[in-house]
Parts: sequence; C-alpha cells; structure tokens
Amino acid sequence: MKRERVVIIGSGPAGMAAALYTGRAQLNPVVIVGNQLGGQAAITHAIDNYPGFPGGIGGPELIEQMKLHAEEFGARFEWDMVESVDFTKGSPFLVKTYQQEYLADAVIVTIGADPRKLGIPGEIEGIGKGVSYCGTCDGFFFRGKDIVVFGGGDSAIEEAIFLTRFATHVTIIHRRDSLRAGVQLQKRAFENPKISFIWDTVAEEVLKDDSGAVNGVRLKNLKTEEITTKPTEGVFIFVGHVPNSPVFGKQIALNDEGYIITDERFRTSVEGVFAAGEIQDQIWRQVATSVGQGTGAAMSAIHWLDEHAETLQQLDAELAPTAEVVAGD
Repeated sequence: MKRERVVIIGSGPAGMAAALYTGRAQLNPVVIVGNQLGGQAAITHAIDNYPGFPGGIGGPELIEQMKLHAEEFGARFEWDMVESVDFTKGSPFLVKTYQQEYLADAVIVTIGADPRKLGIPGEIEGIGKGVSYCGTCDGFFFRGKDIVVFGGGDSAIEEAIFLTRFATHVTIIHRRDSLRAGVQLQKRAFENPKISFIWDTVAEEVLKDDSGAVNGVRLKNLKTEEITTKPTEGVFIFVGHVPNSPVFGKQIALNDEGYIITDERFRTSVEGVFAAGEIQDQIWRQVATSVGQGTGAAMSAIHWLDEHAETLQQLDAELAPTAEVVAGD
C-alpha cells in the first residue's frame, strides 16, 4: 500500500490542471488515468476554442502537452482504473485500483461524465468523421453543411441553435412528438428559419462513404415503422450524459442525476475530497472551464493540506510500518 499526499482520479483537462498545480506545490501527485488518457478531450479531432492555440490543436496533442507539463513538476500518471474507494473514515482515504492500493491525504475527483450514446451501428466509428457530442467544440468544422441533431431537451435545442451559426441547415430529430426543452428555447428553435424537425423518429444507423466520412443516417418512424435515409454530413447527439460516479456509491453527496455536489471551492461533502470537471459540471462541459475547475480544486486541496499538516504528519509516523510514504518525504 502506498501513502500519497494527493491522488487524482481521472486524467481529463480538470485532472491535468489539478496535477499541474499540486505538482508545483511539491505534493508529487499521482493521477489514476482511467480508461482513456485525457477523457473526452482526447477523442476530439480538433479543439479551436482553448486559449493560446490560434488555428486550433488536436485533442490528443493538447492532452499530451498537458501531461508533459504536469510531469515536469513531479506528477505521476498510473495507467490504471479505480475499483473502489473508502471515504467513510476520513483522511487518509483508501483508493483501490486494479493494480494498487493508495492511502491519500487528499483526493481530487475528476473522473468526468460520458455522453450517452445512441448505441447504433456506425456511431462509434463515426466519431471524428462526422459524429459529435459537442456543438460548441465542433460546430466550426461544419460550416456550410447540412447536419442533424438528435435530442429534444434543453442541451439539444441550445446546441442546435448554436450550430445554425455554421451549418446551412439543422434538422432536429426527436423520438417524441414534442420537445422537452424549456418554452423559451422551443420558441427560439421554432422561429429559426435554419431549423426543421422530424418527429417520432429514432436513428437506426449512421451511414458513411468509402472514406469513412459520415454521409447520412438511417431513420425509423416509431408510429409508422417506416425506414428512411436522410443525407447529412454531420450527426450531433445530445441525449444526456452519464456521470462516472457509481464507483463512489453513497459515500459522497450526489445530485439526482448522479453528479458530485461541490461548493464554490470545489469541496465535496467529504472533508479532504474535492471534485472538478464534468463529474460536477452539468452546464459548461468545455476544456477551458474544466481546466479552471481543476485549478480551483487543486488550490483548495493545497490549502486544506496546509491547514491539516500537523495532524497528517502525526499520521505519517503512525502509518509508517504499514504504508510506504511516497510523496512529500
């Protein structure tokens, strides 16, 4: 078992920022990478709205630069996944991965949330080739194109309206005969001449050309069961997100949708545990905002560790026979 000052669960932009800041504070943080280094940002073909990169930068490239920057200040990245945690006894917290067990004085959770998938053929293969889950991220690349949006809630309609800035036309496809979005959003969408609707319809397949680029969707009307094909160069899917919080069980306060509840300093219901990025952010979901949140969580963790330094030093002596103190020695 390893004793750590800081364990960061998740390696997306929020986790990278937290690793950088806690690294600069000489806390030698360990980052549990998870199943994808960089999270959703790493599978984004191009990011052109992160400050400092005129002309844009590839998602994988940006994540690699963030990782190198954090490593420069002593952050360590472990290619592993968290199996369970024990937040019930207070600090130090037990974080168990498939390969190791850690005792962490402070934990920063940046495990993220995944876009809910349609689960149809061609969807996953089309990511980066016409399939997207973020209009704000990718809308610029669909200038002058006809695109479709799946969903009927606030996020779907907000993103559809935003996408009209770039696309020639946006078709919203919804499985019901009415939207779930707020009244004002619906009004804006219905009045927008670049938006049309297909009701009572679901996607059956994302279609691609010989090069692998998206060129259409196969649709099914739920009332008539009629199958049709709609040509399109872009498929935007906004049917919700799934926060990666089940691993915490009931040990930490979550809202009704499963997102971690934090205060303005990114403190959770468990003293010494902090959260940042999409695991606690249901609104913005941008690389830039996640970086800011990760920074805030790291600074809060640093301050918390400073405030409890004397108690934690006493614990070091008590735990020395059973746990290797890796960081801060």
